[in-house]
Formats: sequence, structure tokens, C-alpha cells
Amino acid sequence: MYREEIIKFLSDYGLSLYVSEIITIGLISLSIGVIVIIINFVTRKLILSFFKRIAKSTSSTFDDLLIKNKVPRLLSFIPSLFFLYIVIPSYTSNLIIIIESLTIVLFIVTVKSVLNTVKDYFKLSSSLKHIPIDSYIQVVMIFLWFIGIILILSVLTGREIGTFLASLGALSAIIILVFRDTILGFVSSIQITVNDTVRIGDWITMNGSDADGTVIEVNLSTVKIQNFDNTITTIPTYKLVSDSFINWRGMEESKGRRIKRSLLIKPSSVKFLEQNEINKLTDIKLISNYLKTKIEEIGLYNKNNNADKSMLLNGRNLTNLGVFRVYIEEYLKAHPLTNDDLTLMCRQLEPTSQGIPIQIYTFSKDKEWTKYEALTSDIFDHLLSSVKYFDLECFELNQYISN
Repeated sequence: MYREEIIKFLSDYGLSLYVSEIITIGLISLSIGVIVIIINFVTRKLILSFFKRIAKSTSSTFDDLLIKNKVPRLLSFIPSLFFLYIVIPSYTSNLIIIIESLTIVLFIVTVKSVLNTVKDYFKLSSSLKHIPIDSYIQVVMIFLWFIGIILILSVLTGREIGTFLASLGALSAIIILVFRDTILGFVSSIQITVNDTVRIGDWITMNGSDADGTVIEVNLSTVKIQNFDNTITTIPTYKLVSDSFINWRGMEESKGRRIKRSLLIKPSSVKFLEQNEINKLTDIKLISNYLKTKIEEIGLYNKNNNADKSMLLNGRNLTNLGVFRVYIEEYLKAHPLTNDDLTLMCRQLEPTSQGIPIQIYTFSKDKEWTKYEALTSDIFDHLLSSVKYFDLECFELNQYISN
């Protein structure tokens, strides 16, 4: 109605019909554009103000994240599109197709922003941050974009949605091939969540992929691991189901971190202890009670069995290596940073070409890496320095090369 009146008004001033129509289209388009900008500006201010008031009045961070992910900004476009949807048909019905397509895209983008808000909320929550929400969000977005593209094509071509779905059915084999990793990743994500195999923040080690660090992201297709040298290793999600890896979460949630390391003792330095050597070792406070008890026990045994002690080999005897093992255990028990509630022992392993392995098996109370390594070094510094007091020697390859 207004269009004809404007054209008539311009024609009365002597303009041609063609020029009048062009000017009329330009004026109406400009007017609609200005009104859309005003509506968008006003609704944006109102919606944003509303969300900010809610954010201030609640302790939850979810509403703050909605603002951060621009959900109110996207919602402010709805009144403008609704206005265009009402006004444009009376002006030119061809543009309605573009408006409908924009509406579909706006809906998908808004849902994406809401889902990103959910993802950020999960990552900030101590009880939810371990859930690999990224993969599920990606599945939802793939589905939405799939439906959205079909709807947009349907609007643009004027064909029924069933026509496109039938065409896609014929191409199902190609679709499965293209989205093979996506499908595998989705199934793997479900298995990972159900079985609680991996959480965000877990320390995992996967030797075949050179991954040794903290899981920072689990999405539909890949898992990102920040290694301890700050490099990022990316592996396919399905590998966490098909391949083996070490998850150190159990250690981090336990009462201690295991120390399992060996000293290599030179076999020729192992010997029976004579009485004067035993007397000297009784001055070591950690094993003095053990030695006194053991001497009495061995003496009684040898007496009852008439052992000829003119030769040291006869009867029962203490060895410097055996006493050293007892000393190690007592030292570990007395150490304030080892956990006595967990397994603690010192054992002798099968001799090798590099000596007799004396293995220390205990647990550190502090599981933090640097403190754990510091404790391990401190223990072995002490033990390496203690070897000589038992007339033992550690294996050194150069000794045998020089001989």
C-alpha cells in the first residue's frame, strides 16, 4: 500500500515510473534497515540488562557464562527477524526464503553458544570437569548442522525434506566412510564415560603415541594430552579403547606413590660377619636391637647343634648383605616421608651380570612429582653412602673392564 503511494507521489513530481520504483525500493529498504537496527539495539540492551541482573542476584556462574558466550546477544536478533518475517512478504515475498534460512542458522548458532556455556560450566565445576562433555556437544552439533542444512536446502529449492533424506539414504555407505572416525570417536566417548576410563585432568602414559602428561580435552575425534615438557600430543579418541595405556589416577588417589629402585651390590664384597664386625655394627642405632636379638638366636642355635665355629662357615651366621637389608628396611620405616601403611620392604632379586640387585620397595607420602623425586634421591644418596659401613661395594662396570 505504501509502495504504490510513494511511487504515485514521486511520479507527480515528474519522475519516470522506473526511477520512482527504484527510489521507492531504496527508501523502503532503508526504512526497514533502520527499524531493524533500532529493534536490535533496544532488544539487545533489554535482554543483556535482564541477564546481568540475574547474574548479580545469583551465586551460580552459569548465567555469567551465558553472557560470556554471547547468548543474550544472539537472542536479541529474534525480534528483528520476526519483524522482517512480518514486513517483507508485503514488500517482496522472495526475501522470505533468506529470512527463513537466517532463522535456521541463528537457532543453530544459539544452541551452540548454550552448549559452549554448558561445557565451560562443566570445566569450572570440580565435580563435573572430568566428564568428556566435548564429544557429546560435537555429536549434537553435527546432528543440528545436518538437520539445518537439509532444512535450508529445502527452503531454498522448495522441495520436500523427504527428497533429501532419500538421496542421503542412497549415499549412506559414503557417509559412513567419511564419518568413520567420528562414529568410532562417539562410541569410544560413551565407553570412556561409562567405564570411567579417562577423565579430564588425568595423568596418562601411552608409549606408542609418545604421550605422557595430563588430559586436557576429550572430544569426538581426538584426545589432547599436555606432556610434562608442555608439548601437546593428539591421539584419536578410539585409541583409548583399542590400545593400552597407563592411567596414574589410582596412584594420585591412593595414600602414596611407589618407589621401586635397586642398588647393585658387587658379589665379591658379600661375606659372613665376624664377632668384632658385628660388635662394630651394633653401634648403628637403627639395627642395634635387631643385632642383639639375632646374635642370641644364632648363638643358641649353634650351641644346640654343636656347630664347630672354628670355621666361620659352620652353623648359622650373619652376612653383611643381610644386615644391610635389615638396615634399609629400618631406615625406610623411620623416614618421616615414607608411608608405613603401604607395602614397605627391601628384597634381594636374582643376581645378574651387573651384580646383586637389592630392591627398595616403599611408598612416598607426597605424590607430587618433584617432591617424590627429591625423596627418592634422598633415600638413595643415604644408602649409597651407607654401603661402605657394611664392607659392601656397589657394582661399577669400569672395575671389571680394567681387570
